[in-house]
Amino acid sequence: DVSTFAFFNSDSSLIYKAAMMEEYASVVDEAVAYGDGDVSVTMDKLAVAFGTEITKIVPGYVSTEVDARLSFDTDATIAKALELIKMYEEVGIKKERILIKIAATWEGIQAAKVLEQFGITCNLTLIFSIAQAIACAEAGCTLISPFVGRIMDWYKKSQGVEGYAPAEDPGVMSVTAIFNYYKKHGHDTIVMGASFRNTDEITELAGCDRLTISPPLLDQLSSTQGNLPLKLDAEKAKSMDIPKIDMTENTFRWMMNEDPMATEKVAEGIRGFAKDIVKLEQIVQDKINAKNKKRRTR
Repeated sequence: DVSTFAFFNSDSSLIYKAAMMEEYASVVDEAVAYGDGDVSVTMDKLAVAFGTEITKIVPGYVSTEVDARLSFDTDATIAKALELIKMYEEVGIKKERILIKIAATWEGIQAAKVLEQFGITCNLTLIFSIAQAIACAEAGCTLISPFVGRIMDWYKKSQGVEGYAPAEDPGVMSVTAIFNYYKKHGHDTIVMGASFRNTDEITELAGCDRLTISPPLLDQLSSTQGNLPLKLDAEKAKSMDIPKIDMTENTFRWMMNEDPMATEKVAEGIRGFAKDIVKLEQIVQDKINAKNKKRRTR
């Protein structure tokens, strides 16, 4: 049921862009006032403030990102997530409306395991490897976001090709393998394909649990006539010969080590998120400085 699951994915890059817009100046100012000079608290409040606004529009989950710089610190990720949930509850938003977005490092996945046990639902992002996907499922994560287009981008550059037939697209093949593994072994974690480059990638994954699709690609799909055959079939997956992998930390790290694409893209994604956080922090710090200067001149 798309209507009950429809959700908004807020991350540092989107919040940074919104914070630069005049119509959201009051949201930023209120977060600065709440933080009372503490940049970290202000940043958290800003994420929650934008998330709160979106809950008024979107009927399902709102995904709120944990600081990407905590991606290799399990305890700090848990603490940050709990702080965010507490801030949401202060404004009357129950934790059931929130997906805590965490990068799918080993440490991030272990944090999500603890949070899920607290009843806090988690969206594990930057999924580029079946090792990550299996670890997330075994940790009981609510949802994972494998990045179809970014996988294809890496292989296009690595192999020096212009593109792939839809069924041979490495990103499509990765999500298909994850989906089939989950259904074969009875995992409930939702597979939500993301980061699409074209509509062929989307139609080739018809039947996936969820897909997050950009407005331009949605427009293209809506103007396309014809049949949309089912490509991913949960019932068929159950009869496939797919060996089960017990995902220990050693196995996870070895499988990631053996997958240069996944290793590079996870690191690149974390760096990208962190870069946007630093830019947003500078905006917040400038606001705090301006507020303090105004106080001193009174």
